[in-house]
Amino acid sequence: MGTGSTPAEPAPLIEPFLSAPFDQWAYVVRRPGREDVLVVDPGFEADHLLDHLRSLRLRPAAILNTHGHCDHIAGNRALKEAFPEAPLVIGRNEARMLEDPSANLSALFGPPVSSPPADLLVDDGDRLDLAGVSLEVREIPGHSPGSVVFVATGERPPFVLGGDVLFAGSVGRVDFPGGDGGLLLSGIRSKLLDLPDETRVFPGHGPPTTIGQERRRNPYVGEGSTLGRLD
Repeated sequence: MGTGSTPAEPAPLIEPFLSAPFDQWAYVVRRPGREDVLVVDPGFEADHLLDHLRSLRLRPAAILNTHGHCDHIAGNRALKEAFPEAPLVIGRNEARMLEDPSANLSALFGPPVSSPPADLLVDDGDRLDLAGVSLEVREIPGHSPGSVVFVATGERPPFVLGGDVLFAGSVGRVDFPGGDGGLLLSGIRSKLLDLPDETRVFPGHGPPTTIGQERRRNPYVGEGSTLGRLD
């Protein structure tokens, strides 16, 4: 005879949207049965995101930026105009990049990009409970001065919305202003590789991966890594 306990909620869906010209992934995170969602790093082709949200009658509970480079924030303005009540969230040490085309690198690559200012600044260790998902903020600088990742440790399997910190078989580049290879590698080892092997990582570029895969095989931070420094 059952105990009458409530079944576990269905795992969130993590839907990727690819944006040119940098092949950057934005994500919509939603728990089945809910209308509120998380939009992560809306890029240059925000129309695809907006069409998807409108077609399913979804509304962002928040717009999350992992960092302030232009390919990850270019869609912020369109999302905020469509859903002004959705707070724009970014790490405290990235906030100035939103409105500064030189700092967000758009001035180097083409037309300048300027985002609305953040509604909420987050710090390492903060927790966000939005759209039925609980996320821990972990700051991992090195690719940019204050990159953050959003970690859902309570899900099965856990997952990371990782921006440009850790990739499948690689790590974020560090040759942009504010880059620091030592900080990036140490941050990945101490704040990501401590997660369970089955933890899924959804990066800003390239295919998804798992913490176990990167712990075993990543040439920069994995076991027996042969490329232990970034210049």
